[in-house]
Amino acid sequence: MQLRKHRQWRGLFADDRGSVTVEAALALTSLVIVCAGMVAAIATLAAQVAAVDAAGAAARSHAIGVIYHPPRGDIRLSTSAGLVTATAEVPGVVGTMRATAVFPVETPEARE
Repeated sequence: MQLRKHRQWRGLFADDRGSVTVEAALALTSLVIVCAGMVAAIATLAAQVAAVDAAGAAARSHAIGVIYHPPRGDIRLSTSAGLVTATAEVPGVVGTMRATAVFPVETPEARE
């Protein structure tokens, strides 16, 4: 009786039918996860570039006395010792990207 049960289970797992389907499903899942990671990384890098651009534009604008409204994210400005410091925060896919830019304050006499 015991031998018959053992052979029955052995026959069930000895068959390779369906193994290709399982392997394909695992491979496709892995590829989708890797592609999603790549897209998230590219979107995060784009947010970092946007933060650097927004910080630089905000610092330059404040230094010459023009109001700057960033397309996305938040800007914090501070002025000390004749320098404008702008810190930009832009939301990304993986966290918030931050960038800081410093620009000298321009006086009206310097522009003439």
